[in-house]
Formats: sequence, structure tokens, C-alpha cells
Amino acid sequence: MSAGPDEPLIEVTDLDVRFGTGAGQVHAVREASLRLSAGRCLALVGESGSGKSALSRALLGLAGPTASVGAGRLSLFGRDALAFGPRDWRAVRGRRIGLVAQDALVALDPLRPIRNEIAEPLLVHRVVPRRQVPHRVVELLERVGFPEAAERAGSHVHQLSGGLRQRALIASALAAEPAVLIADEPTTALDASVQARVLALLGDLTQAGTALLLISHDLAVVEALADEVAVMRAGRIVEQGTVREVLDRPQHPYTQALLDAVPGNRPAAPPAPSTGPPLLEVVGVMRGFKGSRGSRRTAVAGVSFALRPGETLGLVGESGSGKSTLARMVLGLLSPDAGEVRLDGAVWSGAPERERRPRRTMVQLVPQDPLSAFDPRWSVARIIGEALATAGVPRSERHERTVRLLEQVGLSERHLDRRPLALSGGQRQRVAVARALAPGPRLLVCDEPVSALDVSVQAQVLGVLRELQESLGLAMLFISHDLAVVRDVCARVMVMQEGRVVEAGPVAKVFSAPEHPCTRALLAAVPHQVRAPRAAQERL
Repeated sequence: MSAGPDEPLIEVTDLDVRFGTGAGQVHAVREASLRLSAGRCLALVGESGSGKSALSRALLGLAGPTASVGAGRLSLFGRDALAFGPRDWRAVRGRRIGLVAQDALVALDPLRPIRNEIAEPLLVHRVVPRRQVPHRVVELLERVGFPEAAERAGSHVHQLSGGLRQRALIASALAAEPAVLIADEPTTALDASVQARVLALLGDLTQAGTALLLISHDLAVVEALADEVAVMRAGRIVEQGTVREVLDRPQHPYTQALLDAVPGNRPAAPPAPSTGPPLLEVVGVMRGFKGSRGSRRTAVAGVSFALRPGETLGLVGESGSGKSTLARMVLGLLSPDAGEVRLDGAVWSGAPERERRPRRTMVQLVPQDPLSAFDPRWSVARIIGEALATAGVPRSERHERTVRLLEQVGLSERHLDRRPLALSGGQRQRVAVARALAPGPRLLVCDEPVSALDVSVQAQVLGVLRELQESLGLAMLFISHDLAVVRDVCARVMVMQEGRVVEAGPVAKVFSAPEHPCTRALLAAVPHQVRAPRAAQERL
């Protein structure tokens, strides 16, 4: 049996999802109801941990072995999914419902080239004849804007930037041409130009009849793509309606607070004054990597800049432009092939590790993929406690300091015993920020530090970073694809393309009067910025 032409492909009433048992039970989704029809996009928005991902995974039978799922009705394609067995779910996943997961590094097998990841659903569901699979894989990669698709299809996940991983994951989800696509933060790791390409692709899919369940904290993306919006808080849907009703005339105070926190709806803080000699000096650094078939690819080509205490320098550019490679040289994790990095007036790049080790607490990283940066066996308390121990904090003080750091980034003491896989993507990102702050650094290298955070927590974390700048003279190299965030927090910005800095200067000047075609393209690709409702504008 399948859904009729006028029936919704997915219909859920009073969905309830719980994890664990007894006193430790987590009630993740409560009495949630929604309908999704062919050719429509329904967006789920809300803070990290509000139940969005738990709801979406329940629709795929992937809530997990410790989960208890109940509902008044859970209908997929006209069938009662509450009665599904393993064989039924295998027939649905991939072929009828595709999933773009939030953490590409976790979702993709690190031991297989990405061509195999994308080929798997083609082979399992017999979408095309086996001899056509290699050609179809390249077509799918090109469809999501993957550069040099034929050559780089043999890459492994660790050889790709965050944005390229995300594009490979989207290609895999589209491979079997599912009738429903669940996209959990599908553009989180993408720069503006690639984001625009992916949004256009998702828009084309819905116009062609695909039903899209979009999970996103980016309300500009929601506004550009969704027909309807459901706002979740603490497991409940607190407001639901058309995108215009919810974003222009929000009724629930929580929805109003989310809109107030959107970058651009809040006044930008003035940049902290930067004085004294440079804390970081990067002089003509170059770095290349060996490619396939003996070729060599230049990732960074002759980049120079200086960063003073109390200053935030934004670094933007398309995925694969060299931003993360440059950041790894600043961190001392990669040595440049040419050029030099100096930290606090002393040589940093190329110096023996025994000389750098005492200064490593001066420079800390907020990573783009926190799940890959954490030991999955460690609790949050141990993850942050290790950083405090490295900084020489006595054991007797670590618990109190850890709780204080968690509270600074919007978490609490109840998260101390959780392991990374028990946290949502946004919660993991907040733990990563707390860990980076633990040793009391003088320089933070922030690689997409708020990309996984909803707008309210994003505003909170950026506020924390600003306060640290003012009180400690903290310097930040801030890598982000979110140009609205860069405008809010950075005094200067550098734009990278194919390993080179193609434009640099004050943020206001570069964003208002861009000179290089790459900068103009990035700015033109930014989704229409959500405006705060009139009442919020008056408050601001």
C-alpha cells in the first residue's frame, strides 16, 4: 500500500520519543504532530537539543536501541510505520526517504573513498545498471558543486574540507532519488556560494515533487526554502504555520526570541581596540599537498597578515580555498613549505616541539567538527578537565571551573557526565568552545565556531568571545562561511580563493564595496536576511 495522490507522504500525530529508563530518562520529543506532502518543504527550527534530530530519526526508525518511540499515528507512504520490522525499514531508508546527516565526518566511512559511499545506495537499490554506476557517481558530485569530481571521487573523508564532506554526503543521500529527503543542517559547513547552489538544488527537488523535511538553525535558509515552519522547544512544537506567518508574525515568545537573535537583527558590537605589537605574524606562507596520480595541489600560496591582541580577523572564502590549511599552520600543526609564522615575537613554525610545547596553551582551536576532535569514550567533564590540567589548574578547582565554562556557553552541570554521542551537534560545539577557553589562551583559532549553533546560542557564544576580548585582550582568527556573523564580530576580513588572499581590509569597506569578483560572488550568494518582526525592531 502507498500514499494516494492527495495524501501526505508522512503524517505524524502525538509523536513521543524517550531515551533511557528510570530517573535518567530523557524525554526528547513530546506530543509532536506534522504532515509532509509531495513537493512541499517543512522546516523544523529551534535551539540545539530541542528534539529536532530525535524527531527526524524516529521517522527513519533510527532513534537508537535505547529509544522508546510511540505515537497516535505514524504513517509513511500510507503505511503504519509503528508496525515496521527491520526489513520494512531497510526498504524505506535511502530509496523512499533519504537522510543528509548533520555530522558528515561521522556519517561517511573513513576507510572508503567517497565514490564508494555514493555508489552504495545506487547498487543496493539497483538505481542504475552496475556499469553506469561510476558515471552516475561523478554526475551526483557535480550536481552538488563538487570541484574536479572525476579526479577527487577517489578521496577519503579526511582528505576533504568540511564543505566538501557535506557535499559528498548530500550526493549520497540523493543517489537513490528518494521521494522524501530529511536534511539535518544540510548547509551548516558550506560557504555562501556553495550554500546557494545546494539551496537551489533542494528547491529544484521540491518543485519536481520531492518532499523535504529541513532541519536548520539558519532562519535565512528556512525563509529561502520552506513552505511551512514548525518551531520546537524542549521536545514540543510550540508554533507552526506558513513561513510568512511564523517569521513575519510570530506568536510564541520563544519564536520572537529566535528572530531577535538573528545576526543583522542585533546591533554589531564595536570591535575591541587592538594595540601593541602583533601577537601573530604570518609572512608569505605556502603549503601544498600530494594529489592523486602523483600531482601536487597548492592549498596556500604566499599568504601574509598580522593579528594584534584584542583584534578579530575574519577569514572567508569557498570551501577548499585554503582557510583550514592556513589555520593549521597558525596552530603549529602543519609546517609551511615556505614562509614563516611568528607567535608573540618568536618563531613558531618550524621550531622544535620542545620549544613550542610551553607556549601551546597560548593558542587554542575551536574546531569545525567537534565530534572528530573528542575522544568518544570521554565524558564532558574529562574533556574539559584535561584542558584545565594542561594549563596547570589544580585538581581541586577543576570541577568548579568546568561548570563555570559550561555555563558561559549555555550548558550546565547536568552535561558533565555525558559523552559526545549523547550530545546534539550544537551542544558538542559549545563543549568545544568551552574546552578551547579552558587553558586561558591569548589567541583563538575559530574554525566555523558557531556554524552548528542555533541563533540564540550563537549570539550567546559570540557575546562570551567578545567579553573575553575586552577583559583579556584575546585575539581571534575567525573562519566562517556566515558573512553576517563575520560582519558582527570582526574588525577586518580576508577573502581567500584557491589558496590566495584576493581581498582584505575593514569589514565595512569590503562588504559594502567589494572589489574582487570572488568577494562579490560570496556576498551575492548570501540568502535573503531574515528581518526581525516589527515589535522586535522597535525593541532593538
